[in-house]
Order: sequence, then structure tokens, then C-alpha cells
Amino acid sequence: MNDKIGKLIVISAPSGTGKGTVIGQLLKKRREFVFSVSATTRSPRPGEADGVAYHFLTKDCFREMISNDEFLEYAEYVGNYYGTPIKPIKENIEKGITTILDIEVQGAKQVMAKMPEAITIFIVPPDMTELENRLRGRGTDSEEKLKARLERARLELEEQCHYDHVVVNDTVSRAADEILRIIDRKD
Repeated sequence: MNDKIGKLIVISAPSGTGKGTVIGQLLKKRREFVFSVSATTRSPRPGEADGVAYHFLTKDCFREMISNDEFLEYAEYVGNYYGTPIKPIKENIEKGITTILDIEVQGAKQVMAKMPEAITIFIVPPDMTELENRLRGRGTDSEEKLKARLERARLELEEQCHYDHVVVNDTVSRAADEILRIIDRKD
């Protein structure tokens, strides 16, 4: 039996902030951390494996899990469900394993309500100009879509007050190190 209790780390950020890159750095620096795999009813994209990118479920299965209260959080988006199964999170915590959850703001609020002991971290860009530069640098969005992403980012940034900690991603390594210090302080 492990005497150490694991932690749930909830990380949110607007698109283009570098959240995925920071999380990748955290997982490299702390190989004992695990990343929570979400469930979805959307079809797998090329190269996505079940249980790695997502747990791919039928809508009936997902709805049954909702009715059995088997999700830490869930949402419906563009006709598909997305959610975090609660069982692996609880199992990890009981085993002393720190689990990182990459989630948007509305889902994070559901997690905060069900597991107030979770450590919540909101990653922000150094400023809106840098965020716009990062999004433009991707070269994947039309001007209209880019403006929509920036507007959504502004709205999401207003939600940072609901989180325990706010971390500026000016450089990936510095942001990851700051998050590790936050996690380590909670021991």
C-alpha cells in the first residue's frame, strides 16, 4: 500500500498559449506523472489509437456513463461528447500517482466542483500581441478564424481568476519549472 496520495493537476489555457508543449515538458521532467486520456464519441482521426489520443466510445456507451456518474467532467461539442472518466483519476490518486488533466475552462469548473483538492493552473501568454504572433505563426487559420480564436482567448483569459495559480508561458522551460514548484509545494 502506498502512503503517498497522488495529485490531480488541472491545466487550462487559451489556444496558442503553448499549453500542450508545457505539459509535454512536465511529462519529460517528471516521468512518474501521467497524462489523463479523455473519452470522446467522435471518430478517430488518422494515426489516433484508442486509449492513447482518446478512449473512443459510442454515444450510447457515453450516455450510459453519464447516467452512472462515471465522468469527472464532460461536455457536448459539435455533436460529439468529450469527457474525463473519473475511475482512472481516483485509482491514480490512491496509488500516489500525479495525474495531469488538459481541459478547457467549463470542464475545469466541473472538476473544481467535484474535486476541490485538485491543483488548478491557468497558463497565459506574455501578452495578447505574443498570442497573436503564435497563432499567426502556425499558419493554419484564415484571418476570420484567427480573429475568432483571439476573441475566444480574451474571454477565456477572464476566467483565470477561478484557478489556484496563473503561470505565464514566456518560455516553455521556465513555465514548466514554475508549475513543478507549485506542485511540489503541495506535498
